[in-house]
Parts: sequence; structure tokens; C-alpha cells
Amino acid sequence: MYYLESNRLQLIPLNTQQLQLHASDYEALQQSLGLIPRPMLMEEYFRNEFDDALINYWLPETAANASNYKWFTNWLIVHKSDNCVAGGIGVAGMPNDQGETEIGYGIDQDYRRQGMATEALESLVNWVFQHSFSKAIIAHTLIDASNSQRVLERAGFERISEENGLILWRKMKSN
Repeated sequence: MYYLESNRLQLIPLNTQQLQLHASDYEALQQSLGLIPRPMLMEEYFRNEFDDALINYWLPETAANASNYKWFTNWLIVHKSDNCVAGGIGVAGMPNDQGETEIGYGIDQDYRRQGMATEALESLVNWVFQHSFSKAIIAHTLIDASNSQRVLERAGFERISEENGLILWRKMKSN
């Protein structure tokens, strides 16, 4: 099984079959990965965003891009010492013609304000930038999402613009 590892976290990219199990029986998915099952505690807005991404993006895109599924999926953020899921993170596909892709993440309410989002973000950013065709990563946050904004700032993202209630952030690959 492929994964990324940091001090406290393991990031596991879910393939199509794992995403299907996630959609039908989240507890069984966690057990299949040797994790201690627990429900994800998130606000309704983020739960709805996640469910929409699972059904309308991750499942069809990982099926269509099996050899590059890591670019089109949710990576589980696993807290190693607790052996359970602490959140999810992922990029929105292969970089475009300008070498840019978008990243998004969500952390379980019980694991917030512990630096885990920053640690997971830095790990996945490093993975993205290991690919020569990757030049930049963007992210969007709600204007009132100050915690997510601090995560992006700590990970070296720059605030680019503000439009329609969202802030655009970008991190360029170092040469």
C-alpha cells in the first residue's frame, strides 16, 4: 500500500475500490486499512462538500485515471499514534498546462488546532512538487475561515486575491 509519512501522520491515497467502500461502509474501509474505526466529526458544510467530491469527482476520476489515481482522490490523514482517521486531503487532478493544481483538506473536529492540517498539507505539497511538471499549487478558503488561512500561511502559501466570498492562495515551487 502506498502512503506518505510525516512525524505524526500517514497519508493514504484511496483507490477506486477503497472509495467505493468508503461510500457504502466507512467503518469497513477503516477496518480494511487496519485503523480504529470512528466517525468523522465535521461541520455540515464540509460534510456536504466531501460527499459531493466523493460521488461526483473522486469515484469517477480515479476510475478514469487508474494509473494516476493519487492525483484525483482523497488521501486519508491518519494520526499514527491513535491509529485512526484525523481528516482528508487531496489535489484536484494533474497539474494544468501552467503546472498548477488545486489542493483541499479537512480535519476532524477532535484533531483541530494541533498542527495536523499544516503537517498534512506540507507532506502532500512536497509530494506534488517532486513531480517535474508541477509548478504551483492553489487553494481557496472562505473569507471567514481564519483557521484554514493560518494553515496555508504556515505552509508558505501567499494570498493572491479575494472574490465571491473566497480567498485564492498560491504556493510556487522553489527552483
